[in-house]
Amino acid sequence: MHIINSISEFHRQLSLPAPLHPLVSVIDVSGIKPEESKIWEQFCVNFYSISLKKDVTAKVKYGQQYYDFDKGTMNFIAPKQIQSLTISEIRKMNIECGKGYMLMFHPDFLYTHPLAAKIKNYNFFSYALNEALHLSEQEEKDIVEIFLKIEKEYQHIDKHTQDIILSQIDMLLQYSNRFYERQFFTRKAVNNELLTQMEHLLDAYFDQEETLNKGLPTVEHLAESLNLSPRYLSDLLRSITGKNTQQHIHDKLIEKAKEKLAATTLSVSEIAYQLGFEHPQSFNKLFKKKTDVSPLAFRQSFN
Repeated sequence: MHIINSISEFHRQLSLPAPLHPLVSVIDVSGIKPEESKIWEQFCVNFYSISLKKDVTAKVKYGQQYYDFDKGTMNFIAPKQIQSLTISEIRKMNIECGKGYMLMFHPDFLYTHPLAAKIKNYNFFSYALNEALHLSEQEEKDIVEIFLKIEKEYQHIDKHTQDIILSQIDMLLQYSNRFYERQFFTRKAVNNELLTQMEHLLDAYFDQEETLNKGLPTVEHLAESLNLSPRYLSDLLRSITGKNTQQHIHDKLIEKAKEKLAATTLSVSEIAYQLGFEHPQSFNKLFKKKTDVSPLAFRQSFN
């Protein structure tokens, strides 16, 4: 895997002029002409990138999925995330790369600024490409305006440049967060269907006693089964129900535990084992946290 450490190196690989600022750059994607090199087969960059693209003919592989940018979309990629492009896709990009902008900024640019810690709270940097943000026409205009303000600011670097650009990046991320929340809401029917699918997956997992072989269901297992990234699934569920994926797993687990406590003569330890717990104490602790009573006290309430 090839690691692209600097924005300057990335510019060279895309046949672009050297960046005016070593730690931040805004590029017009229509000017990108990637060199035909094996480095694109598997690569990662050591800086953040935020892209707003449309009409892109090439498909980028990100993780295990391909994604094309035929519509106006935003994507967010954190440092060290693996990407890949085939030579044929590179050739397509060199013919017609589409329209839009890409903002890149190095983690060092955030050093000592509150955004250095705050940026880790934006889960969309861990979303898969097929979970892109789809913008309305007005939203797209707002985002492009921020890109252009950042580009204009680093044309003349002085002691104020960093703070002004970081304030614009901060605003960009806050807008993106708002737009993702809007997207979760406007796709509520589809998202409710995903919630139903997840409930079926959890029921099947417990009913078929996969816990005996695989242990407790994980967020990663559910996300993979639904073809979503773990962060996107949790954010989506929180937008619908107010609870993340782990909380949904715990709710289903307590539901199944109550059924077994009320309808079987299995001991609490046996129930804990069947539900995927290695230690009964962990089951007891979670059950009491969720219900305010111990498993044994819950069972005795039926007598």
